[in-house]
Parts: sequence; structure tokens; C-alpha cells
Amino acid sequence: MQATMTVRTDAKLKAEFTKLCEEFGMSANTAFNVFMRAVMDTQSIPFTVGRRKDVRTRFGNALQSAHQDAIRRNEPELTIEEIDAEIAAYRAERQAK
Repeated sequence: MQATMTVRTDAKLKAEFTKLCEEFGMSANTAFNVFMRAVMDTQSIPFTVGRRKDVRTRFGNALQSAHQDAIRRNEPELTIEEIDAEIAAYRAERQAK
């Protein structure tokens, strides 16, 4: 049996959420059902509530900026293997100090 749920939210937030859900290949309705099932399965909110958005936004902005800089310098994007190699080299250098 189906039931209807009404949620009040900001119109801009709803539009942004709906668009993002569509990018994920699902409707906002499906996203809410996934969320509700996760809450029931874990008997908790399945994510940390806090200021993480700020950190993710700053990190995302930094990645986007680095990407744009690479494009301006006409440098090819790094592969996952190249990124892993740079991380390994940095860690080795840090441990050597």
C-alpha cells in the first residue's frame, strides 16, 4: 500500500535537490524512499549531521580550481595511477624527514 507524505521546503532547495537526484538517475521521491529505508535499516540518521558541507565545498572548490588551472596551462589531467604515485612520493618524503 502506498502513502503520501508532504514536506515543506524552500523552493530553490527543492529545485536543486530534484536536479541533483535526476543527475543520480532517480527522482526526489526515490531519494526520500532510499533515505527512509536507510534510517529504518540502521535505526539512525545514516550520515553525520554537522558542518561537513563547508569542508566538502572548500575541497570541491579547490579541486575545481586545480582542474581549471591545469586546463589553462594546457596540462593533461592526471590518471588515478599518477595521483597515487604523487601521494606515495609525498608520504615517503614526509616519512624521510
